[in-house]
Formats: sequence, C-alpha cells, structure tokens
Amino acid sequence: MGADTSPQALVRVYEPAKDHWQPLPSMPTPRYGASTYLRGNKIYVLGGRQGKLPVTAFEAFDLEMKSWTRYPSIPSRRAFANCAMSENLFFSLGGLQQPGPHNFYSRPHFVNTVEVFDAEQGVWCKPTRSTRMREKRADFVTGILGGRVIAAGGLGNQPSPLNSVEGFNLTKKRWEMLPPMPTGRCSSSSLLTPNMLFVIGGVAQGPSSAMEALCVREAV
Repeated sequence: MGADTSPQALVRVYEPAKDHWQPLPSMPTPRYGASTYLRGNKIYVLGGRQGKLPVTAFEAFDLEMKSWTRYPSIPSRRAFANCAMSENLFFSLGGLQQPGPHNFYSRPHFVNTVEVFDAEQGVWCKPTRSTRMREKRADFVTGILGGRVIAAGGLGNQPSPLNSVEGFNLTKKRWEMLPPMPTGRCSSSSLLTPNMLFVIGGVAQGPSSAMEALCVREAV
C-alpha cells in the first residue's frame, strides 16, 4: 500500500547482475494482502484487499511475454481468506464473509467455504458439501503437504485464536482432522518444505514468537 494506505498496482523485478529494480507492467487490479504463486513462467495473484474491502480478482503475469491475463474472479467475496495451489488446482479457503448490499444490519461472519479453480478447464468448480472445511476460520495458514490441503489455526467463532488443523485429502476428496498446533495463533507467517509446514509467529493472546512445524505423511 502507499503512504496514504491506498492499494498499489506496482510491479518491480530485482536484477542481481545489475543490482537494480526494473519496472514491469502494473497489475490490472491494485490490492494488498493477495496470495501469489509461481507456476511455470507465470506468477498468479489471487484475492487481497482494497482497504477493508475484499478483492476477488484472479490474474497472472507471464514472465516471458511481460503481460497480464485475467482469469474468472473468485466466486464469493471474503476477507482474510487464504489460498493454496496444487499441480492443477487453486483453492480459495475460508475467510470473513461480507454481508450483501441489501443486508445493512448484517455483520461479517466466519465461513468454511472452499472454492476450487481447475487450471486445465479454466473454470471454478461447483462447490459441494464435502469440500467445505470442518471449521469456520479466517486469517489462518495454508499449504499443500502430504497430498493434502492444510488449514491451520486462524480466527473463528471461539474467543481465542484456533489451534485446530485439518487437511483436505486430494485423493479421497474429503477433510480430515490433524494434530492441533501446540500454540493457537492467527496472522502467522508460514514456510512450506517438501515434508513440513512451518507456522511462524503471529498473534495468540498477544504477539507470539512460537515457531512450530507440521509433518504429514503422504495421503493414502
């Protein structure tokens, strides 16, 4: 965001050989807090926010062509949702659902929504009951580990941050509860390795310095 907190669309690439930043074509949709993924020669950018308003834009930057492509937007408007990417699927999970334009007295509420984009077909799949997370949550950590889409911690309908962890088995097409985090947290950073998902820092009852890792065997 800019100094006035307005969302920015700027894109820059660092060239180590020349030790400088090179400008690239701006994003079609200015935003911050978006999820980004590198796949092949494209950088995919999903969701994010403009102020307090969630963004549903789904765009990709082609590193060879130096151009942006728009994809079908995320179907529902959710703040503090999280995204994960498998080989051919993009997942948009959970978040804080905003009330519709006619529900003036409604409040945002936590959801267990999961929406899946099929990269081969270029469409968002029709949601089913089995794809919903078991727990309603927002501002959590995600990653693909052991053949599962992991959702760990975050905020839900409890008075303190969640410690629950669940995984969507990509083979069985269903959610399974996994061992809970030792420290329930939200707003954490994460690092995914081939065998472990690290959950770093965040907020528990206050700022947390905890660093914990989940190890999951390949799904069967």
